[in-house]
Amino acid sequence: MERLTILTRELTPFEHLVANHLCDGLSNAAIARETSHSEKVVENTVSRMAKALGVHSGPDINIRVLIALAYRSHFGDNAFDKLNIACKHLEAGPDGRMICNRHID
Repeated sequence: MERLTILTRELTPFEHLVANHLCDGLSNAAIARETSHSEKVVENTVSRMAKALGVHSGPDINIRVLIALAYRSHFGDNAFDKLNIACKHLEAGPDGRMICNRHID
């Protein structure tokens, strides 16, 4: 099976932080407050992430939603942990514990 490459480059730690906040549904203003940055910095970061994830905008496309979906597809869905809902990717690990094969620690 061929693996799909989503990222065109590695994301920076700040881009990971912003992406996680996007996955939580936060606005740029809320992300700016949470990260102690300006909204403009967050807007620019979202734009850079879109390019890194190969997400393109359009008149009827919400680029933030596509970034969140691409990010979760590539890095796993830790949002389930926050909601206390079992992830659908859970598998029994070598020690018998249930782990998600898509989460990245």
